Amino acid sequence: MTFNTLYEIVKHSVEKFSKRIAFSMIGGEDVTYEEVGERIEKVQEMLLDAGVGAGDKVAILSSSMPNWGVSYFAVTTAGMIAVPILPDFTGEELDLIIEHSEAKAILVSDKLYTKLSKPTVEKMNIVIRTKGLNIISQQVEERAEKRTPQPDDIAVIIYTSGTTSKPKGVMLTHYNIAAQTTIVSPLFDYNENDVLLSILPLAHTYECTLGMIYPFARGAHIHYLDRPPTASALMPALAKVRPTVIASVPLIMEKIYRGKVLPTFEKRAITRKLYSWRWSQKLLHKLAGKQLKKLFGGRMRLFAIGGAKFDSAAEQFLLDAGFPYGIGYGLTETAPLIAGAVGKMVRIGSTGPSLPDVKIRLDDINPETGQGEIVVLTPCCMRGYYKNEEATKSVFTDDGWFRTGDLGAITDDGWIYIKGRLKNMIVGPSGENIYPEDIEEVLNSNRFVAESVVTEEDGKLIALVYFDTTALEEAYDEFKHKMAVSKEQLGLKMEEIKREVMEYVNSKVNRFSKISKVVDNEGEFEKTPTKKIRRFVYDRSKKPTEDQK
Repeated sequence: MTFNTLYEIVKHSVEKFSKRIAFSMIGGEDVTYEEVGERIEKVQEMLLDAGVGAGDKVAILSSSMPNWGVSYFAVTTAGMIAVPILPDFTGEELDLIIEHSEAKAILVSDKLYTKLSKPTVEKMNIVIRTKGLNIISQQVEERAEKRTPQPDDIAVIIYTSGTTSKPKGVMLTHYNIAAQTTIVSPLFDYNENDVLLSILPLAHTYECTLGMIYPFARGAHIHYLDRPPTASALMPALAKVRPTVIASVPLIMEKIYRGKVLPTFEKRAITRKLYSWRWSQKLLHKLAGKQLKKLFGGRMRLFAIGGAKFDSAAEQFLLDAGFPYGIGYGLTETAPLIAGAVGKMVRIGSTGPSLPDVKIRLDDINPETGQGEIVVLTPCCMRGYYKNEEATKSVFTDDGWFRTGDLGAITDDGWIYIKGRLKNMIVGPSGENIYPEDIEEVLNSNRFVAESVVTEEDGKLIALVYFDTTALEEAYDEFKHKMAVSKEQLGLKMEEIKREVMEYVNSKVNRFSKISKVVDNEGEFEKTPTKKIRRFVYDRSKKPTEDQK
């Protein structure tokens, strides 16, 4: 069944799956599709009674819970415009986003309410608590009108950044989002028997569209965690829910591979030797894969990975292990998915081909490498950036295609390989195109490296590295007993490890991608609310522009 609006999706699912459970809180409430419909009407009445009607913006600032989806659907199906906000924005950023969006109301969870400033709260017609759907404060007492939304009406404004003087709010229409449920289905289709475990913030377009709206349209059952998906929270949740589908960013599976799988092969000399041969590596991966499937509950159909580049070593493990994973590529501006691969389609390092009704081409192709900027034409492409015509104009070609800002290559049969972000590319001394993401992938495959950033300094490549303290402690006694070892001795050992890491990387990259120095970055790298490293903070070659902030 095809849909043109979120209103059509909600109406269809509430009626067809009325007695089935739509949303659950692990260790908490279960909410049926019928109850979702009732709660939607309750929220709409509160908003309408506070003078918030069709066309008005309503912010949603909440942790993941059943009432997040209720809030989102209540706003969008009444013809209002939802402004979902990622919970990791600072208080100052939240105030700026809410002001820029011109939101008249906000639905907020208890902990995040404390991040809002008093002036922001006082400007709202109404503030509603998401947990109990009760009113926290109300300034206006007048009746507004709702309207059945049309396909071309704006459904949401999603902010991809909050720290610039011109925040970038992506405007997606009802049709942009609803069309995703049609174009994704040939790749992977949900059904009434699917059970999802949601581990990403719902304000993330990837989780909202593919982890909530799409399964809701198919009658699936979604479970939410009341805490971040750390190992201590995730393991019991997997055992309890036994999910069939999880949408994830690469970081989670990369951590499992580097932190749990790889160390078991490197502990003993015999397994280290076996792991160095490809034929026995495949066998070890297959054995480990059986344990991984059990760990995830034993009935996974799809572990969907998107949002960033996936480490090729970790992907090779999943492929060898027969773990049911899929790779997706997209952007907030494209609602989000534009390409993907699952099952036998997957190829290491590729995001797969474009989805049905999505056209992809390369612009400004380098004749030597065959790589160029990926530009797309999709029914799911945004209307533009809210109140930012200059930024909107800059991301569309003269013939109306969207510029992704990603550099890539496309095989003759249509499989896409992402090389990196156009703005991150470094030009070498002889004009070579150097992609820091490629070097970082090699760096991150080293057992001592947790994460890294490659940047340029004085014409040379340097690697900023956040070292894995657990790996260091397991390998070297000095790090286990820091108090008993002098700072000078630890410093010497650290220099030795840095040299080892540099030799490791330089033995695996091409001549012009070799790094000249490894720098210890104390603590994790600063990240965006979508958990991507704020690269500009660590760029030693130039100062950040306003757009990078």
